Amino acid sequence: MKGIIISFRRGRHTYKPRHFIIQIEKVKDKKDAEKHINKIVEWKSPAGKIIKGKISTLHGNKGLVRVVFEKGLPGQAINSEVEIK
Repeated sequence: MKGIIISFRRGRHTYKPRHFIIQIEKVKDKKDAEKHINKIVEWKSPAGKIIKGKISTLHGNKGLVRVVFEKGLPGQAINSEVEIK
């Protein structure tokens, strides 16, 4: 299954470099998104390096989820695809 990185998790003055908001394809509401909590997410860099993360919780009512990666992703990762295992 695939997803798209939407943005960092951020506040008014700060952002969390390891937390990202992901939109999973074919997920449109909260109920569908709850099924994916605790799944592993992999982002592959253009150089071939794989960075893993885990879906931690929901974000809002439209089916977005929050992923915590083992280390931060570069800003260029926004709007790129991730694989959900």
